[in-house]
Amino acid sequence: MASNSVAIPRATQVAAVPRGGLVLLGRLFFAAIFVTSGFGHSFKQTISYAAAQGVPLASLTVPVSGLMAVAGGLSIMLGYRAKLGAWLLLAFLVPVTFMMHKFWAVTDPMMAQMQMSMFMKNVSMIGTALIISQFGAGPLSLDARRSR
Repeated sequence: MASNSVAIPRATQVAAVPRGGLVLLGRLFFAAIFVTSGFGHSFKQTISYAAAQGVPLASLTVPVSGLMAVAGGLSIMLGYRAKLGAWLLLAFLVPVTFMMHKFWAVTDPMMAQMQMSMFMKNVSMIGTALIISQFGAGPLSLDARRSR
């Protein structure tokens, strides 16, 4: 009986281990901001700031967005259902980026520059979350262990 599997050369298998470690490190670095900052979304100051920026129902949406950030961040950090975690972060990041970092509406040039930097930081995180939503968590993850 013929097998459809292809043998992977040993050199390729060995090279995959460092790449897996780099992917794990990238996931940890990417997720850290969501896990650490998400808990601050229940603070009164954060809710007040969001309300001042025009966020509707800030007393409800801000704490919920914090839960989304923490859950999505932990999902990616652990590599457990990372594609779903990435979509959760996208659902968090897109509205936050456009509601909280409106650099085009800021008149003070220094504040406009700061808001543009925050906006672009979020755009880069949106890009990373999109990549994870399609490719998953990589070889050193709970998802990879589940699929064996």
